[in-house]
Amino acid sequence: MPVLIGTSGWQYKDWRGEFYPEGVPQRLWLEEYARHFVTVENNNVFYRLPEPKTFADWRERTPDGFVLAVKASRYLTHIKRLRDPEEPVRRLLSHAEGLKERLGPVLLQLPPGLRSDPGALDATLACFPSRVRVAVEPRHESWWTDEVRDVLKSRGAALCWADRGSRPVTPLWRTADWGYVRLHEGRAEPWPRYGRQALSAWAGRIADAWPDRADVFVYFNNDPGGAAVRDARAFIRAASSRGCTVPAAPGGGS
Repeated sequence: MPVLIGTSGWQYKDWRGEFYPEGVPQRLWLEEYARHFVTVENNNVFYRLPEPKTFADWRERTPDGFVLAVKASRYLTHIKRLRDPEEPVRRLLSHAEGLKERLGPVLLQLPPGLRSDPGALDATLACFPSRVRVAVEPRHESWWTDEVRDVLKSRGAALCWADRGSRPVTPLWRTADWGYVRLHEGRAEPWPRYGRQALSAWAGRIADAWPDRADVFVYFNNDPGGAAVRDARAFIRAASSRGCTVPAAPGGGS
């Protein structure tokens, strides 16, 4: 299966020297990142929705074959809490359309205190056109019901498989014909790294669950100290060793 591996964001100042060479200015970090990874999850959009020109600029600065996933604005998920979703979804997509073929999945990460509301989830997912992939990351245990699973399946949305502490914190449901995985914090040293055993276990889960034709997006969100970059590189090796197809970075880096 094509397993697309990257990190949750690229604009971390403590990556200078760890990942970005000292001589590369911050305004060129996206270009440098795209030399090494095939995809990135853009989580800056969660805090502030950029202008359409910014999305178009990201497209122009990345090579053919690069994919940008977009974490939906907190206005939709944390302020509106999935109520009245039509306008926030329409605005998000109208801005993000500048990515064109670079646009990957849209992630809806729900607040930890938001309890299950299958109706609101269904209404929100209905606002997305079928051409847009949507992943949902609930963070309250009340969401783990058959009704929620059925909503995700009926809308073709992927349940985001999430990890904290080197173990899954979500059910490993397959609700779409593609997958989305977020690894937030490992237990290895130095914090918040993932150890070899944890990465191998996740590679095995993906290889066992998904057919070779399925796209699976994997993002490391343990950014402090460049841990995400190191773990993403290690996971490329782990997934490859499990027989997964891992596309090479379109920018030609290693």
